[in-house]
Amino acid sequence: MRWELVGKRDLLLWLAAAVLLSLALQRLGFFDAERLGRGAANVLTFARDAVPPDMGVLPLAGRALWETVQMAFAGTLLGFLLALPLGFMGTRVLSPLPLVLLSRLIVAATRTVPALLWAVLFVIVVGLGPLAGTLGLALYTVGYLGKLYSELFEGTDPEVVEALRGVGASRLHLARFVIWPESANAAISQLLFMLEYNVRASSILGFAGAGGIGFYVNIYLQTLEYTRLATLMLLILALTLAMDALSAWVRSRYLLAGR
Repeated sequence: MRWELVGKRDLLLWLAAAVLLSLALQRLGFFDAERLGRGAANVLTFARDAVPPDMGVLPLAGRALWETVQMAFAGTLLGFLLALPLGFMGTRVLSPLPLVLLSRLIVAATRTVPALLWAVLFVIVVGLGPLAGTLGLALYTVGYLGKLYSELFEGTDPEVVEALRGVGASRLHLARFVIWPESANAAISQLLFMLEYNVRASSILGFAGAGGIGFYVNIYLQTLEYTRLATLMLLILALTLAMDALSAWVRSRYLLAGR
């Protein structure tokens, strides 16, 4: 009888989810055959007009892509340097409750705002250019890594922590010699994931005037220069694949091998 009730409840949940999904798709025009037909025609038009890609734009695109990479690396590193102490501060075995709450408030506030919106705000504050994009990525990284790190550090074996506290270990010693060594591999893996995300995110920050290759993507979209746009899209794809490969190599070479 119990299993029948559980099965009926799951069935009702799936039916409710299906109804909500159908309503959402209908609201978004997913079932509008005319709109979908126009969209398919536009895709074919773009594919036709974008071939062959204009390789004459490569020098400019290369400089913009390098600026994008610099933004991603700088934003990730700056965010990591701020997120790490916030992660320790948000760990209950290390910090008093007021500091834990303050840390989690800061992390939640920075994480709820997308990187693109942070970039828009920093464009207003510091002006157009890659500095705004770097600061936007850094703040979002603080929110993302700060939350992951505080949860990761909370998972440290409490018996080990209490045993060391009993022999007089300070909070700094606990963080340095217990929590970080136990969590380092996972923390670095999350840092690499954040770097991958920031590389992709930095490619569109130029839409907000925050530097990088996205600035030229926006220009070529507005001026309908699809052959140049195709070149930029291929470069972004190559950069994304290269970062994924680099991240996988670092994980297999240094993290998995060290276990």
